[in-house]
This record gives sequence, structure tokens and C-alpha cells, in this order.
Amino acid sequence: MCQLLGLNSNLPTDICFSFTGFRARGGRTDKHADGWGIAFFEGRGVRIFNDPLPSCTSRLAEMVAAHPFRATNIVAHIRKATVGAVRLENTHPFSRELWGRHWVFAHNGTLPDFAPQLDGRFRPVGTTDSERAFCWLMQGLHQHFGDSAPDTARLFAWLRGAAIELTRHGVINFLLSDGDVLLAHSSTRLSHVLRRAPFAQVHLVDADLGIDLGRSLDPAARSVVLATVPLTRNEPWVAMPAGSLWCFRGGEVLATAPTLAGRIPEVVDDCA
Repeated sequence: MCQLLGLNSNLPTDICFSFTGFRARGGRTDKHADGWGIAFFEGRGVRIFNDPLPSCTSRLAEMVAAHPFRATNIVAHIRKATVGAVRLENTHPFSRELWGRHWVFAHNGTLPDFAPQLDGRFRPVGTTDSERAFCWLMQGLHQHFGDSAPDTARLFAWLRGAAIELTRHGVINFLLSDGDVLLAHSSTRLSHVLRRAPFAQVHLVDADLGIDLGRSLDPAARSVVLATVPLTRNEPWVAMPAGSLWCFRGGEVLATAPTLAGRIPEVVDDCA
């Protein structure tokens, strides 16, 4: 299957270090060589790069790893094709507009029998089960809430029910963001690490590269990095339980809830 990478921060920051290790998994240290993509939220705008080439050899991925695009929410993906050909339109993340905001989605897993009825407002461009699931989510949000965006608590509650429905059709690890919050669903495997002062020195798993975060990050910065498999050796990565939905804002956990019965208690703190 594919792999996911995400970042949520209280201050605009870059993901060059983490992306350097992540892109190595796209054909060098792992087998996810069927394309890649990354989205950077900058205010209400979003900058998206996609490429059907392996990320480990892609010149575009090399540029992204070297250029410090600064954002408060980032969603990235490397693909191992299971449904849909290796083509540009099938690379994640996908983007749609709803309530005057960009929404970005990336998926790891397979939904082999998921064939939802779509009303035409949101339609897939490619042929992946992932994009079908994204269009179904966007359609459901619009049908349920109409033309007015809900607050985060209601959005989170609705998305929890949608995630439960999607898990009936297969594996649905995903990252979803509107540039304000980063929503993450762990169906089988996803981890995160919280970074805040005092920062440590960290070293990548997939490349011979380390960094002193204290030299590169603002002392006021708070961020969370998410990955299918932890990217660094010497950080306290947290394995997110299978069957759990998470919401992050400002580099902190805003809410979490189970999507499989009996796994973790529901916690909704300042989810407004």
C-alpha cells in the first residue's frame, strides 16, 4: 500500500528534513514507486505538486526537499498502485473546494468494493478508490451541512461516522485538511510525534541525515508530524490505535475518537 506524511503547526514551517527521508521510501528504501504528491497550505491558498515518477528519483521531489516552502498544514503521499494505473491524475493528494476553502485528501489502503452513488457535485478525475472516497466525503459534508461550514466539533463528529462507514469497505488510513485543521484516520497504521521546545537533535531512518531542531525552529513553534511509519530514530513517536480518528490544530491534539468499538475512549477538548 501507500504511505502518508503530514504536518500541522502553530507557525509556518517547512518540511524539508522529514520529506527528505519520506521521499527515499518512494523506490529507494521501500517499494512505493508509483508516484507522489505534496500539498502546502499558505493562508487560504494551497500549493500542490504531483508526479507519477518515483519520489526517490523525481527532480520535482528533489526540488521540494530542498526548497523551504513554509506552511501550517502539509499533506504528502507516496503511492504503491493497487487501484488505478500509474498516471498523474491518480497521484495523491487530491483537492476540492467546499465552503470557499480548499480541501486536500490523501489515502493509504484499499477499498475494493466501494462504489458510492455520487450526485455530480464532486466527481473523480482519475480511477482510484481513494479519489472516489474523497468525493463521497465531500458530497456527504455538503449534503449534511449545506452551504454553511460547521464548527470543528460537528465536523469531527460527522467525519467519525463517515470513517466508520468507510472501514466497512476496507482499509482507510487518511489525512484530510482544509488549511485550518488536519484530520487523520488510523485504520491500520499511523504514527505522530509532537515537537516543541526544548527541541532535540533527530536523525532520519531512511537517510544518513540528522538535524538539530533547536537551531532551525522558532522556540515558540509547536508542530505535529504524522507518518505511516516513523521517520526518525530518536523521537517519541506515538502509534495511533487502529480504528481512531484524530484532529490537530496549532501543533496540538484537538480531539480523538474511536472508529472501532472499544479501542480508545473518546476525547474532545477545545474542539471549537
